[in-house]
Amino acid sequence: MAYIRLANLFQLYSIRDNGTENLKHWFNNGVPGKSVRYGNLDYGYLSFIYQGAAKNRTGDNLEAQLVLSVNQISTDLAREAIKNNYMVRVYSTVMTDDNKVEKLLTEENWLAASMSYDNETLEIILSSAIDAVGANAPTRVLTKDLVGNLPVTGSINTQ
Repeated sequence: MAYIRLANLFQLYSIRDNGTENLKHWFNNGVPGKSVRYGNLDYGYLSFIYQGAAKNRTGDNLEAQLVLSVNQISTDLAREAIKNNYMVRVYSTVMTDDNKVEKLLTEENWLAASMSYDNETLEIILSSAIDAVGANAPTRVLTKDLVGNLPVTGSINTQ
């Protein structure tokens, strides 16, 4: 039976005034106690769960979460990320048996928006960097008065 080993890597970074990235921290959750090399970085181990994108309740934004255990390292990291409005880049990867990144599945970019915690888990809420202006943003519906005759099928042909 073959196993597919998945791992997540994440980076916390800020954007300098000149538009370049200032990388602050980088971690993996796939190889306990060891680093994983990807690109030109060695990602140290940090126990976390990445919960991928989901629409929020109002449907105006995408959110994801990094879930960590509550300890001094994760609490300080989360507080620093939220306080400084860090960006978060998450790589989802397939790993080889010898703990190397075999294939990149996805790369997602987020903003560390907020955090919540209880006595067992700490959750960093990741929000889309491009957010809706407000929940009261007007929606627009295409009507015949606005655009003319609409096709009755899902395809639009241009001539």
